[in-house]
Amino acid sequence: MFKQSYIYIVTNTYNKVFYIGVTNDLPRRIYEHKNKLITDSFSSKYNLNKLVYYKIFDDIEEAIKREKQIKGG
Repeated sequence: MFKQSYIYIVTNTYNKVFYIGVTNDLPRRIYEHKNKLITDSFSSKYNLNKLVYYKIFDDIEEAIKREKQIKGG
């Protein structure tokens, strides 16, 4: 059995700052962003708590590849 992976984009209230990430548990990761559980993180610093995009992948390597493509422009 395989575990799905996700790429996702979160932003702040004003849609000015974005964070692109990869996870294997999207609900948990968004909860962490919304509740600032990782206190010294980029998303906590800029109050990034609004999910604006996600995509499901069956292969973690493909998810990471896509994340790098998005970050690279």
